[in-house]
Amino acid sequence: MKEFHCGSLVPGCEWHTRAEEEAEVMRRAVEHMRETHGETIIRETMIEAIRSRIDKVRDAA
Repeated sequence: MKEFHCGSLVPGCEWHTRAEEEAEVMRRAVEHMRETHGETIIRETMIEAIRSRIDKVRDAA
């Protein structure tokens, strides 16, 4: 399971997402950046910044 907290990139943002695959976390994060933060161009540097903040989480038992 992978997890991304937007607040680690955009201070004050409470949004977060979880998915099994990193690619799905990335897709959701990019969509969030466009819809919520008004990013119209997602540059490679932003992709790298998001990817570096994706954490692996253990499934709750």
